[in-house]
Amino acid sequence: MAQAQVGRALCICTTLEEFEQVHALARRFDNFWASVGVHPDNEGVAEPTLDDLLTRGTLPKVVAIGETGLDYYRLGERTIADMEWQRERFRVHIRAARTLQKPLVIHTRSASDDTVAILKEEGETGATGSAGGVFHCFTETREVARVALDLGFYISFSGILTFKTAQDIRDVAVLVPLDRLLIETDSPYLAPVPYRGKTNNPSYVPFVARQLAAVRNCPVGTIAQATSENFSRLFSVKDWPETT
Repeated sequence: MAQAQVGRALCICTTLEEFEQVHALARRFDNFWASVGVHPDNEGVAEPTLDDLLTRGTLPKVVAIGETGLDYYRLGERTIADMEWQRERFRVHIRAARTLQKPLVIHTRSASDDTVAILKEEGETGATGSAGGVFHCFTETREVARVALDLGFYISFSGILTFKTAQDIRDVAVLVPLDRLLIETDSPYLAPVPYRGKTNNPSYVPFVARQLAAVRNCPVGTIAQATSENFSRLFSVKDWPETT
């Protein structure tokens, strides 16, 4: 990361079982932070209660709630109605975020209508008291992007932005206001070109920045500065050692 001039990282928690490891990593490095949450795709793991998230969400270096959201991509023989457990898990995360006033890290795949509906039902309208957050690794339509922005959320783009088949995502990336953009690698998957198919890591995030700069026809430095400032604003992280 240091060699690639990537200054900071948010370490994402996806199960309660792994939280201690994720949190320890964030505490070890001055320029790392952590989230707490249970990914919607994870089954057969500890189900988070509101108290679980509130207790961990107040610990040092924990700056976000999630990864959370909805994922209907792998339904198999199940119906959307069968995924009520996932929707309830999402609601618990939203309530924790609102209580703590910490942003949500939202995952949504093949479930954007329900994702948006539940956010609104739980009071995430962008008004005072909303937790806000980011739709991470964005792969949805421009219509979903507009709704997310209207609700006060940021939008983050991953290595998918560099894929030949991702022109629709690049079109969305042009529309997002500069002060609502974030970039990520979503490690360990979705490595950007020229590393597609290999294990991803945070040092690859400049490739996402360069692609974003190309589609927006601006200097890569503009993207670097804007996304750094947006990270600081969203996660209430103001300073970090420049040497790291």
